[in-house]
Amino acid sequence: MDRQQVTQKILSAKVARNMRWSDIAEQIGQSKEWTTAALLGQMTFNRQQADIAQRLFDLTDEETAWLQIVPYKGSLPSAVPTDPLIYRWYEIVNVYGTTIKELIHEEFGDGIMSAIDFSMDIQREADPKGDRVQVVLSGKFLPYKSY
Repeated sequence: MDRQQVTQKILSAKVARNMRWSDIAEQIGQSKEWTTAALLGQMTFNRQQADIAQRLFDLTDEETAWLQIVPYKGSLPSAVPTDPLIYRWYEIVNVYGTTIKELIHEEFGDGIMSAIDFSMDIQREADPKGDRVQVVLSGKFLPYKSY
């Protein structure tokens, strides 16, 4: 048994039961973005959250324990992603990464945007020319220190 096998079982149950991430998140008590990341093996559940997931997905005690172990983060199988949607994010960072870096440094100074003290919100934005995907990423600024 490993975390990837637990993830596959969760995904299979989600499909078989026609579940939505937002409905699962409501029961877990976290955002749909965080809950989805956790159920895909990128975050750590506390005991209460794991117990809810156990009930939702008919997990064994061992599978539930895997949800509470700090995961190895980073889920892409290759350096350059091949899935078209994920590749577009890679493309965004390749094209706009230096711009994002310059503008963050101009506004905040020398540092980074945290992916630990972080939140994300994904919403549908109606548009007569075709619906748009609105993604808001919010990470704490962490300045580099002099020593």
